[in-house]
Amino acid sequence: MQAHQLIRTIFAASFLFVAASASALDLSSFSNKDQVASLKQALTQGAETAVKNLAKENGYLGNDKVRIPLPESLKKVDGALRKFGMGKYADELATSMNRAAEAAVPEAKTLLVGAVKKMTVEDAKSILTGGDDAATQYFRKNTETALADKFKPIINKAMLKVKVAEKYDQFAGKGVKFGLVDERDAKLDDYITRKAMDGLFLMMAEQEKAIRANPLEATGSLAKKVFSAIKF
Repeated sequence: MQAHQLIRTIFAASFLFVAASASALDLSSFSNKDQVASLKQALTQGAETAVKNLAKENGYLGNDKVRIPLPESLKKVDGALRKFGMGKYADELATSMNRAAEAAVPEAKTLLVGAVKKMTVEDAKSILTGGDDAATQYFRKNTETALADKFKPIINKAMLKVKVAEKYDQFAGKGVKFGLVDERDAKLDDYITRKAMDGLFLMMAEQEKAIRANPLEATGSLAKKVFSAIKF
């Protein structure tokens, strides 16, 4: 390595070390109360934005990242239907599945905001200094079971209107016995509930990553200051 390249490499490494040290120092300059308050501002923003974007029409159906596909056990049936010009039945089912998720996801807002309110100082510090999805993992750990309980009745009600869903449940129930269908997918509303939550947490993770990458996107002056302090 040439001398000037070596100097640049050493300088870059030194800069990262100083930046990391300054980050820790800057964060410590904020009180525990400020750290928790800033995080709550940012997480409430991220949760509300994720729910709002998914709850609108085509929030799931129109987003390739979270669109709920037909279960694996139905894909072969889908292929057969299309060969006989009956693909509309599979399309209608897929659309109905995503519409059901869009109808259910608004229920998440209250639970997510509640999880923010219950956050401890230790939780906040762990999230602030954690990975890009540390907050999302916190939400998942503290709300997933309650979310499923809220989502499932709404999804079940929506899917009762789709007769194909009833046929799927009959088919899948037999498939489980022969090991052809994952037991978790034996009921269509269970499958949709799980996929709807996966999509919600994926969108929340993206919101969290964006705020960490660009603290100025955070809501509230305190959140901007604290997230800026840990960004390097």
